[in-house]
Amino acid sequence: MSRADDRSAARLAAVQALYQMEVGGAGLDEVVAQFESHWIGQEVEGDQYKPAELALFRQILGGVLADQGAIDRTLDETLAAGWPLRRVEALLRAILRAGLYELKARPDTPARVAIKEYVDIGGAFFEREEAGMINAVLDRLARQERAPEFA
Repeated sequence: MSRADDRSAARLAAVQALYQMEVGGAGLDEVVAQFESHWIGQEVEGDQYKPAELALFRQILGGVLADQGAIDRTLDETLAAGWPLRRVEALLRAILRAGLYELKARPDTPARVAIKEYVDIGGAFFEREEAGMINAVLDRLARQERAPEFA
């Protein structure tokens, strides 16, 4: 498996962990331990989960939680009027939070790569409309956060 595949798997696992934390109320340490010992790179109920870059997985989770207030305010300001982040489905919120975190905190990842990765994650769980919304929101934020990459 390539490094890019490991990073993609880390992003997917981070989104799933963020979702699990929000819906299930689990804490960071508990979720990290669970994902690293029982999901990432493991076979679960006949499905083989891909190995992931654990440092990126941990960084996205920890970074989103550490800066969640600011991340959520930025997402609220970016979403369409009358559609605050709290009205967005929990998994979609997790994708947007992780994507924005990576755009803000990981300049080593090109903005277009980050956007595509999170749109692909959205496409695995949602219909075309939701994936398009992920693309539109993250693209708009990327153009604000990383304007030189789009010049």
